[in-house]
Amino acid sequence: MNRCTLLMLQTCLGLALSAIASETAPPDDFPRFQVPGHEQEMATVRAIFWLHYPAAGPKATLWDEWLPDASLWPAVATNNTADAMRKAWSETLSARIIDPEGYVATHQHASIAHPLGWPFPFWTQGQHGCGWHFSFKNTAGPGWRPNDLNKPDGWALAGARDAGVNEDGWRVEVTNAPAVLTAPPWKCSTFEAPFLQLRWQAAGLGRAQPFIEWTTPSLTNFSPSRRMFFDPVKGDGISYTMIPMYRHPQWTGEVAQLRIGLGNTAPGSVILQAFFSQYDTRHNINSQNFVRGCAKYFWWTRDLSFLRAQVNRMRIALRYVMTEHHALERKAVYMDWVGHDGRSGLERGAGGAKIIHGGQGIGNNYWDLMPFGGLDAYATIQYYDAVRVMADVEREIREHPEWQIPVGVLSFDPAMLERHAAEVKTEGNRAFWNREAQRFNACVDADGKTHDYGFTFLNLEAVYYDFATPKHALAILSWIGGERVVEGDTSQGKDIYHWRFGPRATTKRNLDWYFWAWSAPESIPWGGQVQDGGAVFGFAYHDLMARLKVLGPDNAWQRLREIVPWFEEVQAAGGYRKYYNGSREGSLQGGGTAGGLGLDMEFFESVMVPQIMLNGFLGFAPRADGFKLNPRLPNDWPELAVDRIRFQNQALRIRVTRELIEITRTGVSPVPTTEPIFLQLPDGAWKATLLREDGGILRDVDLVKRESDGALRLNWGEAAAVRLRTTGVSRR
Repeated sequence: MNRCTLLMLQTCLGLALSAIASETAPPDDFPRFQVPGHEQEMATVRAIFWLHYPAAGPKATLWDEWLPDASLWPAVATNNTADAMRKAWSETLSARIIDPEGYVATHQHASIAHPLGWPFPFWTQGQHGCGWHFSFKNTAGPGWRPNDLNKPDGWALAGARDAGVNEDGWRVEVTNAPAVLTAPPWKCSTFEAPFLQLRWQAAGLGRAQPFIEWTTPSLTNFSPSRRMFFDPVKGDGISYTMIPMYRHPQWTGEVAQLRIGLGNTAPGSVILQAFFSQYDTRHNINSQNFVRGCAKYFWWTRDLSFLRAQVNRMRIALRYVMTEHHALERKAVYMDWVGHDGRSGLERGAGGAKIIHGGQGIGNNYWDLMPFGGLDAYATIQYYDAVRVMADVEREIREHPEWQIPVGVLSFDPAMLERHAAEVKTEGNRAFWNREAQRFNACVDADGKTHDYGFTFLNLEAVYYDFATPKHALAILSWIGGERVVEGDTSQGKDIYHWRFGPRATTKRNLDWYFWAWSAPESIPWGGQVQDGGAVFGFAYHDLMARLKVLGPDNAWQRLREIVPWFEEVQAAGGYRKYYNGSREGSLQGGGTAGGLGLDMEFFESVMVPQIMLNGFLGFAPRADGFKLNPRLPNDWPELAVDRIRFQNQALRIRVTRELIEITRTGVSPVPTTEPIFLQLPDGAWKATLLREDGGILRDVDLVKRESDGALRLNWGEAAAVRLRTTGVSRR
């Protein structure tokens, strides 16, 4: 994964905040994890959290699923941090671009790739694209665009005249209607040019209806039958106009020449900054991430105005995956975008000769060098979870008509979504399961070939999101845990945890399955690249949570206790960069440098690891009108307490033992409410006692079970705390 692809502002901000965190102790109001007898381990887990928390605010859409939980729950009043986090998430999610068809933009840093997609690949990285750049003004710097500018030599103008090139681009004075700008001949492959992008500015031109026309080696005359219309420029400044040429049935084979018809009805002027071909670098997990990010923000804040404004955007985003990626019909995400069919851009020919297939093998997700696609397991797992999350939101909306959240033609029936999710799980466990290796394949490509390099992240997320069946989950963890050996894997047994903090991302050497521009994977040793035997710290969270779910709290705690001394060694050495400075095995990736370990820099997801305490051992999960609690304590934990939990408008401290749960309000609610709170607790008979601020008993109260989901209704009014007690329910 060439992870030097974050918005530069975000990266710099994250680095600066992380630097502050690494040099300062957490403020007193930063959450604490308290387990008697394990104070040192808990202090270290808190230190991991504090190191990564300041940079855990909104980033690109890719992180909308992973970062909200970690950044929204700490009730940090210092410098108004908690309020600032909430504001940032609200504004960022509200500003996510959703195009007219329902695609949610990636919001990565600028390049000359698809402006709503990932920043690479772009046309100069290919073999048969085309492009003219007359100005680099406000264009991403070297490395993300060509090195040299073009001149308008060879272009032919009709109904217009050359007005010279300035810092903005090539100026064209349009004198007559209709005007045409014909580019010099340039043979390019339509497969490597599914889009054309025109960066331009225009004034006048009347009621213009611009278009692209093209010739081929055999069809040498421009013709209306080979014409694609696009929108005229709106407003001032340079417009980036995307033209989806792949949708035209005659955009096939080789193109010989292109021309731009302005379709103008009056004179005017045009500035042409650039005109070039473009790969489809959109991502197929953005919708899933956006839906879950919005839901998590709402559950933590109960911001009804936000949900009212965003719910139909959430619905559109999910419907986009259902239709554009055929998920409703096929019960799995199926990719038929150009270059996204799961086939590699590399091929081994006769005698081992390497064949490069330009335009093939484009990535779809976080793992941006590998061509997940075709029938895509990773996107399907994320889709399965997003469908279930949307079902929860739709049910909450129906249970609370007083919220006045739109319910109309775009809304979903929550029962239908739950049935569909079950179908996706069934089909996914059938279509993607590798019976021989007993783990999930990455995808089934357009040739029907499966791809399996021991993707631990894929399999652990399948367990974490409850996508894997119980039988499959056990098989996955027996392999990753080293009890079961998969023949042919490069890494087996204990070596899977070679990097200590978490499993290798992959367990089998991959020299063949990449997008075409990553053409020399053999030049990097095994473990020297995060996507090939390396590891990402953040995904140790899914490992911990999967272990907790399947193998129990003692197993998850043992794994966490193996992470703690590693991190303490890192901190004693002065941090990640000093620890992995060449004096020991392991190279860090980040900030533009390729490496095998993703820990800092743009690896913001490292903040997820400490969430095992809240989400895992405490079993806390926010919902619109309450929260879930399912504590699971290891055998040597007499109790667990977590404080400074900002749930909606209250700051909570929650302490659990094997027999009781105590929830204490530690701060005054900014918006006092008499509304009840609904608690989803483990099965059993629960007794509730309201407590005063000094711990004295106010009174016992009855808990009424809600019919729809079994949640217990708690009215705690003026009480400072509630003690919930039961018998016969195991916390292990």
